[in-house]
Amino acid sequence: MSKYKGINTICTHVGELKDSEYKGAVSPLYMSTSYAFEDVEVKRYPRYFNTPNQVALAKKIAALEHGEAALIFGSGMAAVSTSLMAFLQKGDHVVFQDALYGGTSNLVNEEFTKFGIEYSFAKTCQPDDLEAEIKSNTKVIYVETPSNPLLQITNLKAVAEIAQKHGLVSMIDNTFASPVNQNPIDLGIDIVIHSATKYMGGHSDILAGAVVASEGQINQIFQLAKNFGGSLSDYTVWLLERSLKTMGIRVKAQNENAMRLAEFLMGHHQIEKVYYPGLESHPGYDIAKEQMHGFGGMLSFELKEGLDASAFMKNLNLIKPSMSLAGVESTILLPTKTSHALLTEEDRAKQNIKDGLLRFSVGIEDTEDLMDDINQSLKTITNQS
Repeated sequence: MSKYKGINTICTHVGELKDSEYKGAVSPLYMSTSYAFEDVEVKRYPRYFNTPNQVALAKKIAALEHGEAALIFGSGMAAVSTSLMAFLQKGDHVVFQDALYGGTSNLVNEEFTKFGIEYSFAKTCQPDDLEAEIKSNTKVIYVETPSNPLLQITNLKAVAEIAQKHGLVSMIDNTFASPVNQNPIDLGIDIVIHSATKYMGGHSDILAGAVVASEGQINQIFQLAKNFGGSLSDYTVWLLERSLKTMGIRVKAQNENAMRLAEFLMGHHQIEKVYYPGLESHPGYDIAKEQMHGFGGMLSFELKEGLDASAFMKNLNLIKPSMSLAGVESTILLPTKTSHALLTEEDRAKQNIKDGLLRFSVGIEDTEDLMDDINQSLKTITNQS
């Protein structure tokens, strides 16, 4: 655990490497892929997640999530798949909530049967529905909150209690919240996973993943990870450490902007529905208020019937139609064509992911400019229809 209490202090200073030779203000970058093996305490090798930069960054990420240890991967999906497979084998069963990132759902639906791993998707994100799917051979319970793309909220304390009651390993994809807004380990969750591409990277120029857990659980994940080979290059590790220094102030600014934008969209006559856990009308508001430090920079919304969502995106000037999320710039996409395109129409319908649903990643721009951009695009497509 970190000796520092403040999120911005942890972001800036924990895990930084000291430049003992030149006294530089930032961590030096060790680019070597080959290290000595004789007369050394640690045999370092990039695929073993133990180069100087890898180890230092892992300390920072573990401190941010209030965990004992961490591993950094080459992508969020590398972190998800390795973590799951480290605790599952042929004949085991895992319970997932119904609303998940499309890549995770696709991994499960396409790959798990090949390995003889059974799985169930709960009917909802509610703890009772998750518990109802538990079997005698269940080993893992996996959730995501806020969920992608409808920002559904799962009660993490309740999930942790269910996992402990049944002797299961509990896992969460904490990407949408980021460590700034939510610390699941404090709520009893065992393993916290991030697409570090998103809020940890924060500038749309890094691909990475991260896992935080106890020393023992991280060691179990590591035993598989070193064979899967999903480690991250030291240059990207260095860039990610640099980006994490500003995560606290970036995410707090995005929280504030998203709240303003959600309220603006809620009151807009051309918007049908808004999904944002910071709105009191959101069904998960009370739980989100209890377990989150901030409501996040992500929201989704639907236009009024008759308005074309694709045309709306194309007519935006400031907000960028883009595949990913959580950068300092505001981006928007259609989940049916991007994040959840690999799901069947039937599966998307079960999750209430409609063709016209827009997922909005709010950046750090001035909210007045973002509102103006939304208004001008809506006016344009209204005149065209």
